[in-house]
Amino acid sequence: MAVNIKINGKAIQAEDGKTILQVAKEHNVRIPTLCYHKDLNPTGNCRMCVVDVNGWRISPAACVTPVWEGMEIETDSEKVMKDRKLTLELMLANHPQDCLTCDVAGECELQDLAYEYKAEVPAWGAKGTRYKVDSDPNPFIRVDMNKCILCRRCESACAEIQVRDVWGVAKRGFDEVMVAGAGVPMLEARCESCGQCVAYCPTGALSNKMSYGMARAHQVKKVTTTCSYCGVGCQFDLLVKDNKVIGVHSNSEAPVNGMALCVKGRYGYDFIHHPDRLVRPKVRRYLLEGGGKPVSSDQLSVISDRLSVSSDQLSVTSDQLSVTSGPWDWVEVEWEKALDIVADKFADTRSEFGADTTGFLASAKCLNEENYLINKLARQVMGTNNIDHCARL
Repeated sequence: MAVNIKINGKAIQAEDGKTILQVAKEHNVRIPTLCYHKDLNPTGNCRMCVVDVNGWRISPAACVTPVWEGMEIETDSEKVMKDRKLTLELMLANHPQDCLTCDVAGECELQDLAYEYKAEVPAWGAKGTRYKVDSDPNPFIRVDMNKCILCRRCESACAEIQVRDVWGVAKRGFDEVMVAGAGVPMLEARCESCGQCVAYCPTGALSNKMSYGMARAHQVKKVTTTCSYCGVGCQFDLLVKDNKVIGVHSNSEAPVNGMALCVKGRYGYDFIHHPDRLVRPKVRRYLLEGGGKPVSSDQLSVISDRLSVSSDQLSVTSDQLSVTSGPWDWVEVEWEKALDIVADKFADTRSEFGADTTGFLASAKCLNEENYLINKLARQVMGTNNIDHCARL
């Protein structure tokens, strides 16, 4: 059912039950927000989205006020602009004045609105730092409640998206503060370190420990990619500076996961530049030279015990006994060469021992398409039904 309303003097038909903010967005009318996020249930905490409604004594929050027939709304009246600026000034009075060194400067929503409304710290001054900086031992999430504006996005994201209910509000009045559980460390309050609260925080109250102090928003290049940890297909933005991945940022346009990521997807990126990471395939030297598989000293000992003969009676060269050099050396090769060796070994095994002496194990870390291909490889190429999946083990 449609209702007829006016926004800034313009007649609009809106769907009954929608909020003022939703209707305004649909008609390209901007109303500033801090606590509101499209993924979360609206709460009306920040009062930045207040508007004037004809006939109302107070200015309601647009994010929680539904429209009705004949409603007349002003989004940028002089009173509304003054109220929003006052709200920002009160927030700044309880906020550290460290934008020059703040890690989220350039992507801080409070900073952007303060600039837009020319809000400054009130003449009676700021309260300064009240809480310990980096106050939680969580290895991934940096907590600085001095920068919290009590928007409660972290609480909503944790409860509605991750369903862990880690964050809540303690105390009242000026002493009101966000806490984990009953004022315990985050990990003791059932935190999974997914970083959802960080992704939705509009200020620097919650930030990423692993990338803290490495770069500002304008200093990084965002590269959208797909997570490699499982087959769900979550997407996110890699933060790249000087050709090095320094962090992960949620991508609200990701079709599978939106802003949500697990702890591995958000914080498990340090393997990319790890010195032990293999970037090219390696094969044993004897596979390249075409000889038979060498016998190690341990294998020789087992063989001699079973045959009840001494090891020096077995005809084995010193090169064949070496496990640290010679034919057992790892040699870097191109992918084509490594795959040719694997294909040849598969073919030799099937010819000599039969297809059913081989088996294939698919993985939940692969895409559905990749698991389908390994199924075809097992059944159609090798001719065996010996295929299973790690999820069944």
